[in-house]
Amino acid sequence: MNIDFIDKKLQEIYKELEKEVMEILMDESLDKKQTNLRVKPISSAKKILENALESIKMVDKLNREELNR
Repeated sequence: MNIDFIDKKLQEIYKELEKEVMEILMDESLDKKQTNLRVKPISSAKKILENALESIKMVDKLNREELNR
């Protein structure tokens, strides 16, 4: 499994998510509640992706250990 490729692609996605968050934060027409309601799903998506990457890395590590036995 090419973990570096997956990591690189997820980094690109993180940058896009950060751009979206910045656009929301810069939108002065939104109050605090509206801003939080729009940012929270983006933050959750990023956390899900981070957790998925960690899981992929763990499975890859376990797979390599199993192959070395």
